[in-house]
Amino acid sequence: MRLLSIVGARPQFMKVAVIAAALKALPEGAEIEHRILHTGQHYDPRMSDCFFRQLSIPDPDFHLGIGSGNHGAQTGAMLAGIERVLSEWRADAVIVYGDTNSTVAGALAAAKLHVRVIHLEAGLRSFNRRMPEEINRVATDHLSDVLLCPTATAIENAQREGLGDKSYLTGDVMLDLLLKYAAGLDPHELAKDSYALVTMHRAENTDSPARMGRFITLLERLPLTAILPMHPRLRAKLPANDLARIERLSHVRVLEPCDYGEMLALERDACMVLTDSGGVQKEAYFLGVPCLTLRTETEWKETLEGGWNRVLDMNPDVVLPVVDSLLRGNGSLPKGVPDLEQFGSGRAGEASVKTILNSLRGESQ
Repeated sequence: MRLLSIVGARPQFMKVAVIAAALKALPEGAEIEHRILHTGQHYDPRMSDCFFRQLSIPDPDFHLGIGSGNHGAQTGAMLAGIERVLSEWRADAVIVYGDTNSTVAGALAAAKLHVRVIHLEAGLRSFNRRMPEEINRVATDHLSDVLLCPTATAIENAQREGLGDKSYLTGDVMLDLLLKYAAGLDPHELAKDSYALVTMHRAENTDSPARMGRFITLLERLPLTAILPMHPRLRAKLPANDLARIERLSHVRVLEPCDYGEMLALERDACMVLTDSGGVQKEAYFLGVPCLTLRTETEWKETLEGGWNRVLDMNPDVVLPVVDSLLRGNGSLPKGVPDLEQFGSGRAGEASVKTILNSLRGESQ
């Protein structure tokens, strides 16, 4: 049986690491040939190569080298490249991951060639169609033959769209990876005093000068040290004077993009996280670190339980009082402990591979 994983962006490398390891762990005789196609959507070594090395992901068998670009041009180039690979190496199924342009291009190319499509991390919805990621999620789910849903909420979303008969609750492979790596990580060299970890990269924020202005004001007014790994999109979108304005802030430490272990250590040891990233929201929840989401919604409703994650948008006058309250610990701290069972408790890779193989063999789940 031939399986082709299509990846291209940093969050997908983490997911394919778990699936590749679970496939490799199958007993002899399983007769599975798994290959990886890298679209090149993330091409900076700090956003790509280091993840393959650190997470022991097999080198890609196919690399399209697409690079960055506008959504239409980038997705179209990926579609043509993936179609060419699938015509030369006929897979029994394609596995696509998450919600990027690589995801929807892979799903569309495979569906047009009548190759079965499996979507890992299916069923997520922000219900905000202005997000490119939301368009990619919805289109991919409807193109796919098998939906691997990380949570019960994702299953419910799929059912509302008439996709329940091909949806399976498998858990979240990102938790598998975190549980494997987090405990053995040393503290980051910057983690000497109390700090907030801050990340920003979504187009809805970086493409809006008004929202970026509020983000910089928020950084300026933060009452504690901030560590800011600078995503390439944020750096590219910031005018030179705004970037200099951030870099002049004595309490803000700007870093280059971090590899997986470095980022995980920074999340684990932070007193709070401020982010617009879905993956960082989840990891903060898994690690029991309060998170403030600088958006108007979240795909990960489960992280809101107990106040571990709070959706506050990009308004310093709203965010800063919550930051102050968390620092004082005056009743605003999260309640209880994060419920990891609803994310699969670290068994999602095994469950996903079992579901994939059963579905391709026509067996009941």
